[in-house]
Amino acid sequence: MFGKGKAKSGDDSNSGSVYRIKPFEYIHVADNNSGATEVIVGPRTFTRQEHQKVVAGPSPMTIVPPRSYCIISNPVARDEAGTPVKNEHGNYKLRHGDEEIRFHQDPFPLYPGEKLFGAVNSLQIVGPDSALRLRCIRDFTDGDVTHVAGDEWLFYGPGTYMPRVEVQVAEVVRATILRPHQGLRLRARQECVDKRGTKRRAGEEWIWIGVGAYLPGVDEEIVMVVDAYMLDEKHALHVVAKRSYTDQFGNARKAGEEWLVTNKEAVSYIADVDEQVEGKVSITSLSRRQYCVILDPLGENGKPQLGKKQLVKGEASFFLRPGERLERGIQNVYVLGDQEALLLRAKEEYKDAEGTTHQPGDRWMIYGPADYIPDVEVEIVEKRRSIPLAENEGIYIRDIKTGRVRPGIGKAYMLLPNEELWEKELPDTVEVLLRKQSGVKEDRDRTRVVSLRVPHNSAVQIYDYSNKMSRVIFGPRLVMLGPDEHFTVLSLSGGKPKRPHVIKDLCLQLGPEFMTDIVTVETSDHARLQLKLSYNWRFDVKSTDEDAAKIFQVPDFVGDACKAIASRVRGAVAAVPFDDFHRNSARIIRSAVFGVDEGGHVKDVFTFPANGLVITNIDIQSVEPVDQRTRDSLQKSVQLAIEIATKSQEATARHQAERTEQQARGRLERQKIHDEAEAEKARRTLLSLQANCAAVESTGQAKAEAQARSEAARIEGEAAVKQAQFKADTTKIEGSVALETRNSKQEIELTYMTEVDTIEIDYARQLAAIESGKFKRLVETIGPDTLASIAQAGPEMQAQLLQGLGIETVMVTDGSTPINLFNTAQGLIGATQG
Repeated sequence: MFGKGKAKSGDDSNSGSVYRIKPFEYIHVADNNSGATEVIVGPRTFTRQEHQKVVAGPSPMTIVPPRSYCIISNPVARDEAGTPVKNEHGNYKLRHGDEEIRFHQDPFPLYPGEKLFGAVNSLQIVGPDSALRLRCIRDFTDGDVTHVAGDEWLFYGPGTYMPRVEVQVAEVVRATILRPHQGLRLRARQECVDKRGTKRRAGEEWIWIGVGAYLPGVDEEIVMVVDAYMLDEKHALHVVAKRSYTDQFGNARKAGEEWLVTNKEAVSYIADVDEQVEGKVSITSLSRRQYCVILDPLGENGKPQLGKKQLVKGEASFFLRPGERLERGIQNVYVLGDQEALLLRAKEEYKDAEGTTHQPGDRWMIYGPADYIPDVEVEIVEKRRSIPLAENEGIYIRDIKTGRVRPGIGKAYMLLPNEELWEKELPDTVEVLLRKQSGVKEDRDRTRVVSLRVPHNSAVQIYDYSNKMSRVIFGPRLVMLGPDEHFTVLSLSGGKPKRPHVIKDLCLQLGPEFMTDIVTVETSDHARLQLKLSYNWRFDVKSTDEDAAKIFQVPDFVGDACKAIASRVRGAVAAVPFDDFHRNSARIIRSAVFGVDEGGHVKDVFTFPANGLVITNIDIQSVEPVDQRTRDSLQKSVQLAIEIATKSQEATARHQAERTEQQARGRLERQKIHDEAEAEKARRTLLSLQANCAAVESTGQAKAEAQARSEAARIEGEAAVKQAQFKADTTKIEGSVALETRNSKQEIELTYMTEVDTIEIDYARQLAAIESGKFKRLVETIGPDTLASIAQAGPEMQAQLLQGLGIETVMVTDGSTPINLFNTAQGLIGATQG
């Protein structure tokens, strides 16, 4: 039963208690009597006894190919000769819990208790520029070197690593390829000595600079690849020291110290681990027409001079060192023209090029034409230009020492060092009126002298607050205000009826002009009426009069005049009934306003002595009742009068229309008779023309058909001729094309045959040369002596030669035809030589 089970799971040749073990196979047999287990190795036929039991197999042996290895768990113990050791019970003694690495050898069986850990693996090949980080997991001695658990070292390639059970492969370390201008930032994993021989503490970082492959040591790790900063003539590197150290150029640096690295020191720069690159600094270049001021410049000792300034003039190129900065950037040289100047102020005691000493706060000017670069002790207040002024233009000038303001009018003016432009402020109302009068929408230049063009027949009043005097200017004239002078603004009544402060103006119109007002009056019979009155007025004053200023005595002469006239009109109308006023309204109003002289005549003017205003005429534009009933009755009477006039006009128009209609009908009848006569004449002419047209049409049709037939025949003939010509040309072209095609084909074939013949001739020539060379070398190889011996040898020699060549042949002949075997041998020899 046991043999059958094994035969079922193993080879079919095993049946019962007989096991046929193939080569490179083995079984484990346990002896139930002694308790020992043996290994039976094939090829062999094994017969199991009753007290034996096959506990494993048949199993294939473990085969380790070249350059491979396997790991055996619980390996068998061996003596010095390599023979497995057994204990006192006959069982193989095992190293339990241990492992053994076996390399290439003959196929071997696994002893009882041994196990194959994993699969058979190829030996690990370490390539160039790489290494294996090995870690010792148990103490062992390799030659003269003793390793303790925890030790690490590198196995460098190229090479094949032979594993050990005491060593564990921690990782594969590959070299980092460094291109030009690159470096490696390394960190020490523990205290060590780097490749330059420098001692490193655990955690310390440093930079390795080189080109090519770099394989870190066992106690080193790569933090990162560092690219170098490329420096040219226009860029420098701003570097800050993180801690005190000595830089790449041998300079001692303190923590926090800043400096620049330029291309004069290094074309490419890799920052050290103790440095921090703040960024690149571009070069500052100044042309011949530029300059700059450096704030807090570095001194000769490399320390910043806080609060100081340094002037740099072009042409120059430099880098701003750490802590330095430019005041207002790169500035252009001040170029002054003929009419330009610079106002300067000394910030500290300063001695100019002419030897003049200026105290702090002093002001002076540099006049053009000139180029000027200010020193650091000098401040440029402003650039001034000569202000061109026409005859009627001016500016306000203020002396900053005395505070006095004066106008400069009529010529170009350059401000002095102690002068400045002064802005004259005006009320908003005056500003609006000035813009309206000048037609300019933009705000005026407040430093310019205020001017006003006084129109013809008008006047303006100007008050000087410093002298407390006023003056009146009559137009046409240009008025220019002094620093303390202001315009008198007129605020007049306007609208209908008049409302105060409606009209604002600077100029007072002297007239003649007119103004309109609406006045409400009431008659003696209590009829309320609304009068629309228009007054013609003027000022009776001349510019030469000493009391010309009286025209401005009444601020609102329009409102005062309208109120005075309205009062007189209301008083006069209240004394008369409505009917009298309706019939004599003009006389009543004019009498009330102008008054009546001693002869009972209405006067011509009404004068206001306070300001010289004269009313010359009154126009009554409309009279409308205020009361609704009066308005309705007045409207009805007006409508009745309008209806009567309308009906009269309608009757007259109707009569005139009827007469005009009769006249038109007569003319129409006469025109109809004349038109019919003209139509008969035109009809007779038309019939005559139709007859002539029919005759012409019949003759022309026959002629046109004949001409058309002849033209068609001519066109057909010409078309046939052209068609024949086209066919002949086509045939000619086809023939020429076919001929050219044939010629080209023949030329190509001839060329091809020529090239083929040439190739064959060359081939035959080269083949003949090869054959002749072969025959020559064969003859030289055999030698002349051998050839002479062959030629002199007899038939026996030929037979022996054939036997020596090992030729065996069978011939079938009828016996009647002789065969010359010697000639046959000679032919064979000749064929062999050929």
